Amino acid sequence: MSLLAFVFAAVVLAITPGPGIAYVVARTVAGGRGEGLASCLGTGLGGLLHVLAAAFGLSLLIAQSAWAFNLVKYVGAAYLVYLGVRMLLRRSQNDAAPTVSAQGARRAFVEGIVVEALNIKTALFFLAFLPQFIVPGSPLAPQLAVLGSICVALNTLVDVLAVFAADRILKSSTARAERAKVLNRVSGGTMVALGIFLAVARRSA
Repeated sequence: MSLLAFVFAAVVLAITPGPGIAYVVARTVAGGRGEGLASCLGTGLGGLLHVLAAAFGLSLLIAQSAWAFNLVKYVGAAYLVYLGVRMLLRRSQNDAAPTVSAQGARRAFVEGIVVEALNIKTALFFLAFLPQFIVPGSPLAPQLAVLGSICVALNTLVDVLAVFAADRILKSSTARAERAKVLNRVSGGTMVALGIFLAVARRSA
């Protein structure tokens, strides 16, 4: 059940429009499909850096005591609920692609790595999200690495699809805004329900 919940939540979050999708779409508009795909690879690699940091950092922390393990999971569950509530309360926002200039695929790849690696929100999300699905008693670092890699793979896949569909997406900004609103609500509700479910399940365990 935990794995199914993880995959479901990760998929919902991956398809929710946000800065990452807006960035790769902007790269596609500025420099074409090749530049857009290069930026996807860059942000994917930047995401993996967060995964590695979370895997080793959390493993060292959690390995210290069961108290630390429970603290990380409860704080993480609370953060997931907070993110969900913010999504549900957020009014219609414009996720229009930022303005960027064509710089070539290599530059787009490197910039994608830097942009994602320096994204503090990504780091906080992994620190809150991944520990919720850890199986106590099993090696922590491999579990965190696998779960995080799944998240990054799903996000990158959606980014790649956004690159191929960029022209169609940009031609219908109104429809895109409506889809973004619905997806934000679904994502927010998922995060709130997931955080509450995990916290209650631990209390009854």
